[in-house]
Amino acid sequence: MFEASDKKRDAGLTTPEDIVRFDDIKYGGYGRWNLLDVYRPKKETVINMDDHINGSQKKLPVIVSVHGGGWVYGDKDVYQHYCMSLASRGFAVVNYTYRLAPEDKFPASLYDTDAVFRWIYENADYYGLDTDNVYAVGDSAGANLLAIYINLINDSSYVEKLNNYIYTEINKKPDIKPDIKTDIKTDIKPDIKPGTPLLNESVVEADYINDKDINDNDAVFKPQENIKIKAVALNCGKYSFEVEKENKGLKDIVNFLFVNDGTAEELDLIDVIAHACEKFPPAFIMTATGDFLLKEAGKLCRRFEELGVPFEYHFYSEGDNPLGHVFHCNMRLYIAHVCNDEECSFFRKYMR
Repeated sequence: MFEASDKKRDAGLTTPEDIVRFDDIKYGGYGRWNLLDVYRPKKETVINMDDHINGSQKKLPVIVSVHGGGWVYGDKDVYQHYCMSLASRGFAVVNYTYRLAPEDKFPASLYDTDAVFRWIYENADYYGLDTDNVYAVGDSAGANLLAIYINLINDSSYVEKLNNYIYTEINKKPDIKPDIKTDIKTDIKPDIKPGTPLLNESVVEADYINDKDINDNDAVFKPQENIKIKAVALNCGKYSFEVEKENKGLKDIVNFLFVNDGTAEELDLIDVIAHACEKFPPAFIMTATGDFLLKEAGKLCRRFEELGVPFEYHFYSEGDNPLGHVFHCNMRLYIAHVCNDEECSFFRKYMR
């Protein structure tokens, strides 16, 4: 259902003339699930005479995009046109694919997200990424994932709770291990021309310094140190979970995410509001008239108000036309460009 709708939305869209894109860059060891693209404005990007990246770029503020899809669907291809539109506003945009349920249970997507931020810091000079001005956008389940990640990098007790869950609920199951590879070479430079088509069918696995089995003591979540996300945009996200109050459809999806089918303990681990703290960066919180998660935005705003976290609440409508969930990804909607302009303007308020 999601795929057909997304294909219809993006049918006929191509790479804009003012964008240079670098596709299918490996950031981890899980094949097509650990690939990212970088999009930059063409006027800010130096290309050699053979149409390859120069490797010495003007540094631009960075937006990391965390795609939606209910934890079970989606990849960077679905978000490419939206992300290139953001890049046209003067940003280097990192658009990545992460592992999905039910094949890869929580917290696989968190490991992947952390690996992406690690990649950004390791490859900032080559791709012209200004690590003093890193921002992020997350949509729907991606807003949940992004906010969880931010809570974790700001709260060591939350990390400890997550690692306790990994030890007690994942490691004890003989057929489910935290599928983690370490010592991955993430600074491999691609030889990809700007505008090269996506190459999902010809991806190879990452190279390894040490291709070894991972023992239980290594299988802990250790977020990248010194990450500074200046501000975020959280779009049509899911931020709170109460087992007895969730509708059946959402319960069925969430059950795919966890090894124990979504116990109270597991839902608590992805409850953004329960783990938010005053260190959360300034947030642009967005919803719309036809967003089925509309009430979640208000809950998050109230929590941020209690904590003193700077935020802006934006509610979008378009007359009698109800704007649906993640409407801002539809590049054919005028109101989508209004929303994305306002999010980028919000980020600029926090630039050095």
